[in-house]
Amino acid sequence: MARSSYLFTSESVSEGHPDKVCDRISDEIVDLYFREGEKAGIDPYQIRVACETLSTTNRVVIAGEVRGPLLSRDQIIATARGAIRDIGYEQDGFHWDRAQVEVLLHEQSADIAQGVDAVGNKDEGAGDQGIMFGYACRETPDLMPAPLHYAHGILHALSQARRSGQEKKLGPDAKSQVTLRYEHGKPVAATQIVVSHQHSDESLTSLDMAAIIKPYVLATLPQGWVSKDTVWHINPTGKFFIGGPDGDAGLTGRKIIVDTYGGAAPHGGGAFSGKDPTKVDRSAAYAARYLAKNVVAAGLADRCTLQLSYAIGVAEPLSIYADLHGTGQVDEGKLEDVLMQAMRLSPRGIREHLKLNRPIYARTSAYGHFGRKPDEDGGFSWEKTDLADKLEAHFA
Repeated sequence: MARSSYLFTSESVSEGHPDKVCDRISDEIVDLYFREGEKAGIDPYQIRVACETLSTTNRVVIAGEVRGPLLSRDQIIATARGAIRDIGYEQDGFHWDRAQVEVLLHEQSADIAQGVDAVGNKDEGAGDQGIMFGYACRETPDLMPAPLHYAHGILHALSQARRSGQEKKLGPDAKSQVTLRYEHGKPVAATQIVVSHQHSDESLTSLDMAAIIKPYVLATLPQGWVSKDTVWHINPTGKFFIGGPDGDAGLTGRKIIVDTYGGAAPHGGGAFSGKDPTKVDRSAAYAARYLAKNVVAAGLADRCTLQLSYAIGVAEPLSIYADLHGTGQVDEGKLEDVLMQAMRLSPRGIREHLKLNRPIYARTSAYGHFGRKPDEDGGFSWEKTDLADKLEAHFA
Protein backbone atom coordinates (compact mmCIF):
# COMPACT_ATOMS: atom_id res chain seq x y z
CA MET A 1 0.00 0.00 0.00
CA ALA A 2 1.32 3.45 -0.94
CA ARG A 3 2.21 5.74 1.95
CA SER A 4 -0.10 8.74 2.34
CA SER A 5 2.56 11.01 3.87
CA TYR A 6 6.34 11.05 3.43
CA LEU A 7 9.39 13.29 2.91
CA PHE A 8 11.61 13.31 -0.18
CA THR A 9 14.81 15.29 -0.78
CA SER A 10 16.79 16.28 -3.88
CA GLU A 11 19.91 18.40 -4.33
CA SER A 12 21.33 20.66 -7.01
CA VAL A 13 24.68 22.34 -7.59
CA SER A 14 25.55 25.53 -9.47
CA GLU A 15 27.63 25.95 -12.61
CA GLY A 16 30.54 26.96 -10.37
CA HIS A 17 30.61 23.68 -8.44
CA PRO A 18 33.95 21.95 -9.16
CA ASP A 19 32.33 18.95 -10.86
CA LYS A 20 30.10 21.23 -12.92
CA VAL A 21 33.11 23.27 -14.05
CA CYS A 22 34.45 20.02 -15.46
CA ASP A 23 31.13 19.07 -17.04
CA ARG A 24 31.00 22.49 -18.71
CA ILE A 25 34.53 22.24 -20.12
CA SER A 26 33.91 18.71 -21.42
CA ASP A 27 30.65 19.73 -23.10
CA GLU A 28 32.23 22.86 -24.57
CA ILE A 29 34.76 20.59 -26.25
CA VAL A 30 31.97 18.39 -27.67
CA ASP A 31 30.40 21.55 -29.10
CA LEU A 32 33.77 22.71 -30.44
CA TYR A 33 34.20 19.48 -32.40
CA PHE A 34 30.74 19.82 -33.95
CA ARG A 35 31.29 23.50 -34.86
CA GLU A 36 34.74 22.98 -36.31
CA GLY A 37 33.66 19.79 -38.04
CA GLU A 38 30.91 21.68 -39.84
CA LYS A 39 33.42 24.33 -40.96
CA ALA A 40 35.71 21.59 -42.28
CA GLY A 41 32.88 19.82 -44.11
CA ILE A 42 33.12 16.68 -41.97
CA ASP A 43 30.05 14.46 -41.73
CA PRO A 44 28.76 14.98 -38.16
CA TYR A 45 28.04 11.25 -37.96
CA GLN A 46 31.80 10.71 -38.10
CA ILE A 47 32.60 12.92 -35.11
CA ARG A 48 33.49 11.16 -31.86
CA VAL A 49 34.22 12.80 -28.51
CA ALA A 50 34.67 11.22 -25.09
CA CYS A 51 36.18 14.03 -23.05
CA GLU A 52 36.94 13.89 -19.33
CA THR A 53 38.09 16.90 -17.30
CA LEU A 54 39.73 17.22 -13.88
CA SER A 55 40.06 20.53 -12.05
CA THR A 56 41.92 21.53 -8.90
CA THR A 57 43.78 24.57 -7.61
CA ASN A 58 44.72 26.55 -10.75
CA ARG A 59 45.01 23.34 -12.74
CA VAL A 60 42.82 21.72 -15.40
CA VAL A 61 43.53 18.37 -17.08
CA ILE A 62 41.56 17.41 -20.19
CA ALA A 63 41.80 13.79 -21.37
CA GLY A 64 39.91 11.37 -23.56
CA GLU A 65 39.37 10.12 -27.09
CA VAL A 66 38.28 12.07 -30.16
CA ARG A 67 37.79 11.80 -33.90
CA GLY A 68 36.92 14.61 -36.28
CA PRO A 69 38.49 17.94 -37.22
CA LEU A 70 42.14 18.46 -36.38
CA LEU A 71 42.07 20.91 -33.50
CA SER A 72 45.15 22.49 -32.01
CA ARG A 73 46.08 22.33 -28.37
CA ASP A 74 45.64 26.11 -28.25
CA GLN A 75 42.01 25.81 -29.46
CA ILE A 76 41.21 23.33 -26.71
CA ILE A 77 42.90 25.46 -24.05
CA ALA A 78 41.13 28.63 -25.22
CA THR A 79 37.79 26.80 -25.06
CA ALA A 80 38.47 25.68 -21.47
CA ARG A 81 39.54 29.17 -20.41
CA GLY A 82 36.46 30.70 -22.01
CA ALA A 83 34.20 28.33 -20.08
CA ILE A 84 35.92 29.10 -16.77
CA ARG A 85 35.73 32.84 -17.43
CA ASP A 86 32.03 32.65 -18.28
CA ILE A 87 31.31 30.77 -15.05
CA GLY A 88 33.00 33.62 -13.19
CA TYR A 89 36.29 32.33 -11.78
CA GLU A 90 38.85 35.10 -11.31
CA GLN A 91 40.13 34.03 -7.89
CA ASP A 92 43.68 33.52 -6.68
CA GLY A 93 43.16 29.77 -6.36
CA PHE A 94 41.30 29.29 -9.64
CA HIS A 95 41.56 31.90 -12.39
CA TRP A 96 40.47 31.52 -16.00
CA ASP A 97 43.65 33.15 -17.32
CA ARG A 98 46.24 31.85 -14.84
CA ALA A 99 45.22 28.21 -14.41
CA GLN A 100 47.51 25.69 -16.07
CA VAL A 101 45.57 23.66 -18.67
CA GLU A 102 46.94 20.29 -19.82
CA VAL A 103 45.45 18.58 -22.90
CA LEU A 104 45.73 14.79 -23.19
CA LEU A 105 43.16 14.05 -25.91
CA HIS A 106 44.02 11.33 -28.41
CA GLU A 107 42.47 9.40 -31.29
CA GLN A 108 39.53 7.09 -30.59
CA SER A 109 40.33 3.37 -30.38
CA ALA A 110 40.02 1.65 -33.75
CA ASP A 111 38.49 -1.37 -31.98
CA ILE A 112 35.64 0.78 -30.68
CA ALA A 113 35.27 2.67 -33.94
CA GLN A 114 34.76 -0.49 -36.01
CA GLY A 115 31.82 -1.49 -33.83
CA VAL A 116 30.18 1.91 -33.86
CA ASP A 117 30.65 3.05 -37.46
CA ALA A 118 28.05 2.32 -40.12
CA VAL A 119 29.71 0.23 -42.84
CA GLY A 120 27.93 -1.23 -45.89
CA ASN A 121 24.64 -2.74 -44.69
CA LYS A 122 25.67 -2.39 -41.03
CA ASP A 123 23.93 0.45 -39.21
CA GLU A 124 25.72 2.63 -36.68
CA GLY A 125 26.08 0.71 -33.43
CA ALA A 126 25.86 1.88 -29.84
CA GLY A 127 29.08 3.35 -28.48
CA ASP A 128 28.93 1.15 -25.39
CA GLN A 129 26.77 -1.30 -23.51
CA GLY A 130 24.52 -0.05 -20.75
CA ILE A 131 21.08 0.68 -19.35
CA MET A 132 19.39 4.09 -19.54
CA PHE A 133 16.29 5.43 -17.80
CA GLY A 134 13.77 8.13 -18.59
CA TYR A 135 11.16 9.53 -16.22
CA ALA A 136 8.28 11.99 -16.12
CA CYS A 137 5.60 12.87 -13.58
CA ARG A 138 2.90 15.49 -13.02
CA GLU A 139 4.49 17.24 -10.03
CA THR A 140 5.56 20.34 -12.01
CA PRO A 141 4.56 21.94 -15.35
CA ASP A 142 7.77 20.58 -16.86
CA LEU A 143 6.76 17.06 -15.74
CA MET A 144 9.72 16.75 -13.38
CA PRO A 145 10.03 15.72 -9.71
CA ALA A 146 9.30 18.77 -7.56
CA PRO A 147 12.25 18.56 -5.09
CA LEU A 148 14.80 18.63 -7.92
CA HIS A 149 12.86 21.23 -9.92
CA TYR A 150 12.93 23.69 -7.03
CA ALA A 151 16.50 22.86 -5.95
CA HIS A 152 17.60 23.78 -9.49
CA GLY A 153 15.37 26.84 -9.50
CA ILE A 154 16.86 28.28 -6.32
CA LEU A 155 20.43 28.10 -7.59
CA HIS A 156 19.52 29.32 -11.06
CA ALA A 157 17.84 32.40 -9.57
CA LEU A 158 20.91 33.11 -7.43
CA SER A 159 23.20 32.59 -10.44
CA GLN A 160 21.23 35.10 -12.50
CA ALA A 161 21.43 37.62 -9.66
CA ARG A 162 25.20 37.11 -9.39
CA ARG A 163 25.78 37.38 -13.14
CA SER A 164 23.65 40.49 -13.49
CA GLY A 165 25.58 42.24 -10.72
CA GLN A 166 22.52 42.44 -8.51
CA GLU A 167 24.26 40.33 -5.85
CA LYS A 168 27.92 41.29 -5.98
CA LYS A 169 28.90 39.33 -2.87
CA LEU A 170 28.04 35.89 -4.27
CA GLY A 171 30.70 33.58 -5.68
CA PRO A 172 30.22 30.97 -8.44
CA ASP A 173 30.17 27.81 -6.26
CA ALA A 174 26.90 26.77 -4.61
CA LYS A 175 24.76 23.80 -3.56
CA SER A 176 21.10 23.49 -2.61
CA GLN A 177 18.91 20.78 -1.12
CA VAL A 178 15.13 20.80 -0.81
CA THR A 179 13.07 18.42 1.34
CA LEU A 180 9.35 18.34 0.53
CA ARG A 181 6.47 16.72 2.40
CA TYR A 182 4.12 14.69 0.22
CA GLU A 183 0.47 14.06 1.05
CA HIS A 184 -1.34 11.43 -1.02
CA GLY A 185 1.43 11.51 -3.62
CA LYS A 186 1.52 15.29 -4.06
CA PRO A 187 4.13 17.75 -2.72
CA VAL A 188 2.55 20.24 -0.31
CA ALA A 189 5.26 21.85 1.85
CA ALA A 190 9.00 22.44 2.26
CA THR A 191 10.22 21.04 5.57
CA GLN A 192 13.98 21.62 5.18
CA ILE A 193 15.94 23.96 2.90
CA VAL A 194 19.73 23.84 2.55
CA VAL A 195 21.77 26.38 0.60
CA SER A 196 25.55 26.60 0.78
CA HIS A 197 26.81 29.51 -1.32
CA GLN A 198 30.31 30.81 -1.86
CA HIS A 199 30.80 34.49 -0.99
CA SER A 200 33.40 36.94 -2.26
CA ASP A 201 33.57 38.92 1.00
CA GLU A 202 35.46 36.87 3.58
CA SER A 203 33.80 38.68 6.51
CA LEU A 204 30.25 37.53 5.72
CA THR A 205 28.55 35.28 8.27
CA SER A 206 25.84 32.66 7.84
CA LEU A 207 23.29 35.26 8.97
CA ASP A 208 24.53 37.71 6.35
CA MET A 209 24.22 35.04 3.66
CA ALA A 210 20.75 34.06 4.86
CA ALA A 211 19.61 37.65 4.38
CA ILE A 212 20.84 37.52 0.77
CA ILE A 213 19.61 34.02 -0.09
CA LYS A 214 16.21 33.65 1.59
CA PRO A 215 14.31 36.08 -0.69
CA TYR A 216 15.38 34.06 -3.75
CA VAL A 217 14.24 30.82 -2.14
CA LEU A 218 10.87 32.30 -1.21
CA ALA A 219 10.41 33.67 -4.74
CA THR A 220 11.20 30.25 -6.26
CA LEU A 221 9.04 27.93 -4.13
CA PRO A 222 5.22 27.90 -4.47
CA GLN A 223 3.43 30.28 -2.14
CA GLY A 224 2.58 28.67 1.20
CA TRP A 225 5.18 25.90 1.00
CA VAL A 226 7.54 27.72 3.39
CA SER A 227 6.13 28.19 6.88
CA LYS A 228 7.30 28.85 10.43
CA ASP A 229 7.97 25.10 10.68
CA THR A 230 10.40 25.09 7.74
CA VAL A 231 13.98 24.51 8.91
CA TRP A 232 16.69 26.55 7.15
CA HIS A 233 20.37 25.67 6.78
CA ILE A 234 22.19 28.56 5.06
CA ASN A 235 25.98 28.09 4.88
CA PRO A 236 25.81 25.74 7.88
CA THR A 237 29.61 25.48 8.18
CA GLY A 238 29.66 29.22 8.92
CA LYS A 239 31.96 30.29 6.09
CA PHE A 240 32.26 29.49 2.37
CA PHE A 241 34.92 31.85 1.00
CA ILE A 242 37.26 29.31 -0.61
CA GLY A 243 35.22 27.53 -3.27
CA GLY A 244 35.29 25.93 -6.69
CA PRO A 245 38.21 23.72 -7.73
CA ASP A 246 40.47 25.54 -5.25
CA GLY A 247 38.36 24.19 -2.40
CA ASP A 248 37.59 20.73 -3.79
CA ALA A 249 38.80 18.89 -6.88
CA GLY A 250 36.26 18.44 -9.67
CA LEU A 251 35.67 15.65 -12.19
CA THR A 252 33.38 15.24 -15.19
CA GLY A 253 30.35 13.06 -14.56
CA ARG A 254 30.12 13.05 -10.75
CA LYS A 255 26.71 14.71 -10.51
CA ILE A 256 24.56 12.25 -12.47
CA ILE A 257 21.61 12.36 -10.07
CA VAL A 258 21.60 16.17 -10.14
CA ASP A 259 21.68 15.90 -13.95
CA THR A 260 18.64 13.61 -14.13
CA TYR A 261 15.76 13.19 -11.64
CA GLY A 262 17.18 13.94 -8.20
CA GLY A 263 16.86 10.34 -7.05
CA ALA A 264 13.14 10.08 -7.84
CA ALA A 265 13.85 7.60 -10.66
CA PRO A 266 16.51 4.95 -11.36
CA HIS A 267 19.79 5.80 -13.07
CA GLY A 268 21.78 3.49 -15.29
CA GLY A 269 25.09 4.85 -14.00
CA GLY A 270 26.49 6.53 -17.10
CA ALA A 271 27.32 10.23 -17.15
CA PHE A 272 26.31 12.56 -19.99
CA SER A 273 28.79 15.42 -20.25
CA GLY A 274 31.73 15.20 -22.62
CA LYS A 275 30.13 12.54 -24.83
CA ASP A 276 28.99 12.76 -28.43
CA PRO A 277 25.55 11.23 -29.16
CA THR A 278 26.87 7.87 -30.38
CA LYS A 279 27.32 7.26 -26.65
CA VAL A 280 23.94 5.92 -25.63
CA ASP A 281 24.67 6.86 -22.00
CA ARG A 282 23.69 10.30 -23.22
CA SER A 283 21.51 9.98 -26.32
CA ALA A 284 19.38 7.03 -25.17
CA ALA A 285 18.80 8.70 -21.79
CA TYR A 286 17.54 11.72 -23.73
CA ALA A 287 15.32 9.48 -25.84
CA ALA A 288 13.94 7.71 -22.76
CA ARG A 289 13.06 11.05 -21.14
CA TYR A 290 11.45 12.21 -24.39
CA LEU A 291 9.23 9.15 -24.61
CA ALA A 292 8.36 9.13 -20.89
CA LYS A 293 7.43 12.82 -21.02
CA ASN A 294 5.21 12.27 -24.04
CA VAL A 295 3.47 9.35 -22.31
CA VAL A 296 2.58 11.59 -19.36
CA ALA A 297 1.74 14.57 -21.57
CA ALA A 298 -0.64 12.34 -23.55
CA GLY A 299 -2.55 11.54 -20.35
CA LEU A 300 -1.63 7.86 -20.46
CA ALA A 301 -0.20 7.98 -16.91
CA ASP A 302 0.64 10.36 -14.09
CA ARG A 303 4.11 8.81 -13.72
CA CYS A 304 6.22 6.92 -16.22
CA THR A 305 9.62 5.25 -15.96
CA LEU A 306 11.23 3.79 -19.07
CA GLN A 307 14.34 1.62 -19.31
CA LEU A 308 16.35 1.01 -22.49
CA SER A 309 19.34 -1.32 -22.81
CA TYR A 310 22.09 -1.55 -25.43
CA ALA A 311 25.15 -3.59 -26.41
CA ILE A 312 28.28 -2.02 -27.88
CA GLY A 313 28.27 -2.12 -31.68
CA VAL A 314 24.59 -3.19 -31.86
CA ALA A 315 22.18 -0.66 -33.36
CA GLU A 316 18.80 -1.58 -31.89
CA PRO A 317 18.06 -1.63 -28.16
CA LEU A 318 18.10 -5.04 -26.50
CA SER A 319 15.03 -4.26 -24.41
CA ILE A 320 12.47 -1.64 -23.45
CA TYR A 321 10.59 -1.62 -20.15
CA ALA A 322 7.76 0.67 -19.07
CA ASP A 323 6.53 1.16 -15.49
CA LEU A 324 3.50 3.43 -14.99
CA HIS A 325 3.59 3.05 -11.20
CA GLY A 326 -0.06 2.08 -10.93
CA THR A 327 -1.16 5.36 -12.53
CA GLY A 328 -1.52 4.10 -16.10
CA GLN A 329 -4.56 4.20 -18.33
CA VAL A 330 -3.06 1.67 -20.77
CA ASP A 331 -1.41 -1.76 -20.72
CA GLU A 332 2.34 -1.38 -20.11
CA GLY A 333 3.29 -4.23 -22.44
CA LYS A 334 1.31 -2.71 -25.29
CA LEU A 335 2.80 0.70 -24.53
CA GLU A 336 6.29 -0.74 -24.91
CA ASP A 337 5.42 -2.01 -28.40
CA VAL A 338 3.89 1.33 -29.39
CA LEU A 339 6.90 3.31 -28.20
CA MET A 340 9.25 1.11 -30.20
CA GLN A 341 7.23 2.04 -33.30
CA ALA A 342 6.89 5.72 -32.41
CA MET A 343 10.62 6.41 -32.59
CA ARG A 344 13.57 4.48 -33.95
CA LEU A 345 15.78 3.90 -30.92
CA SER A 346 19.08 3.12 -32.63
CA PRO A 347 21.85 5.69 -32.04
CA ARG A 348 21.35 7.07 -35.56
CA GLY A 349 17.58 7.07 -35.19
CA ILE A 350 17.79 8.97 -31.91
CA ARG A 351 20.26 11.47 -33.33
CA GLU A 352 18.05 12.13 -36.35
CA HIS A 353 14.78 12.34 -34.42
CA LEU A 354 16.14 14.65 -31.69
CA LYS A 355 18.61 16.47 -33.98
CA LEU A 356 21.57 15.81 -31.73
CA ASN A 357 24.38 16.41 -34.27
CA ARG A 358 24.71 20.04 -33.19
CA PRO A 359 26.78 22.13 -30.77
CA ILE A 360 24.01 22.17 -28.15
CA TYR A 361 25.67 20.50 -25.20
CA ALA A 362 27.43 23.17 -23.10
CA ARG A 363 24.06 24.61 -22.06
CA THR A 364 23.07 21.22 -20.58
CA SER A 365 26.02 21.08 -18.19
CA ALA A 366 24.32 22.87 -15.24
CA TYR A 367 20.82 22.85 -13.72
CA GLY A 368 19.83 19.51 -15.20
CA HIS A 369 19.52 17.94 -18.62
CA PHE A 370 15.76 17.54 -18.19
CA GLY A 371 12.85 19.81 -17.39
CA ARG A 372 14.21 22.65 -19.55
CA LYS A 373 12.51 24.57 -22.37
CA PRO A 374 13.44 23.45 -25.91
CA ASP A 375 15.69 25.99 -27.66
CA GLU A 376 14.93 27.33 -31.13
CA ASP A 377 18.26 26.01 -32.46
CA GLY A 378 17.65 22.43 -31.35
CA GLY A 379 18.85 22.31 -27.76
CA PHE A 380 16.73 20.30 -25.31
CA SER A 381 14.72 18.83 -28.20
CA TRP A 382 14.06 15.82 -25.96
CA GLU A 383 11.77 18.05 -23.89
CA LYS A 384 9.25 18.45 -26.71
CA THR A 385 5.85 16.77 -26.40
CA ASP A 386 5.22 16.45 -30.13
CA LEU A 387 4.38 12.73 -29.85
CA ALA A 388 1.66 13.21 -27.22
CA ASP A 389 -1.25 13.67 -29.64
CA LYS A 390 -0.19 10.62 -31.64
CA LEU A 391 0.10 8.44 -28.53
CA GLU A 392 -3.24 9.66 -27.18
CA ALA A 393 -4.94 8.94 -30.50
CA HIS A 394 -3.42 5.46 -30.70
CA PHE A 395 -4.92 4.46 -27.35
CA ALA A 396 -8.21 6.36 -27.72
